[in-house]
Order: sequence, then structure tokens, then C-alpha cells
Amino acid sequence: MKTATWNPYLLLAVCLALPLAVGAVGGIATARSLPDWYAGLTKPSWNPPNWLFGPVWTVLYVLMGIALWRILRLGWTEPGVGLAASAFGLQLALNLGWSLVFFGLRAPGLALAEIILLLVVLIFTAWRFMGLDAAAGWLLVPYALWSLFAATLNAAIWRLNLP
Repeated sequence: MKTATWNPYLLLAVCLALPLAVGAVGGIATARSLPDWYAGLTKPSWNPPNWLFGPVWTVLYVLMGIALWRILRLGWTEPGVGLAASAFGLQLALNLGWSLVFFGLRAPGLALAEIILLLVVLIFTAWRFMGLDAAAGWLLVPYALWSLFAATLNAAIWRLNLP
């Protein structure tokens, strides 16, 4: 599929919808665990308030979508676009996986291993994006930093709630 045949606004809409949809699915698992399980966990003093996560993730998903759009606009025939887009898809699947493991399965230890893998794939994705379009790569940096913070928070929660 050569993206040059796509209307750029339609492509942007699809690129934005994809991470936002993943966020919505992850949000369902999260919402089901917040009032009982997550509320009962011991958390570090620097744990942000629950209301902050939704707006932060929404902004990050929009930035991710714009980054993907910038890459796909280059066209599938451009060397490296296929690999970069595949890496993006993998990190997006891992993003959803973390929510499903941490909140859905209520398994912070397993989620910690999963988010470390997510960070590795995300850094690789940002690096590949940078090589194709520097702005697209930079758009993933806030997401990588927030994910690093989330991994640190995940580790603290896991440690504080060991049996």
C-alpha cells in the first residue's frame, strides 16, 4: 500500500485513531481495577493522582499518531519505513499489553518485565523514526520518558506490595 495514494487527512485520522483506540481498550482494563484493586495497593509518595494519567496518555497517544503519520507519509517504498512502522506496531501492542497485564491480570511483577520490553522496543522505534524523519522521532521522546517513569512507578508498586 503506497501512502501517496491516501488522502493525507484520512491517513492522519487513521494514524491518530490507532493509538487512541489502543488507549481506550487499555483504559477499560484500567478502569475496572482502579476502585478496588489499585486503590488498595501501597504506592510510593510520588505516585501521581489517578486523574492525571488519562490526560497525559491522551496527549502521548496523539503525539504517537502524528509521529506515525509523518513516517507513513514517506511511503512504503522508502527504505526503512516498513521496519519503522512494524516497530511502531509492536511497541503499540506492548503498550496495550502492559495495561492488560498490570490492571487486567493484576500482576505488577509480570507487568514490570513487560514494560521493560516495551521500553526497548520504543527506543528502537524512536531511533528508526529519527533516521527517517527527525521530528517524528522527537515526537516519541515524551512517550519514552513517561514510559520510563511508569516503569519506575511499576517497580515501586511491585516492591511495596510483595507478599
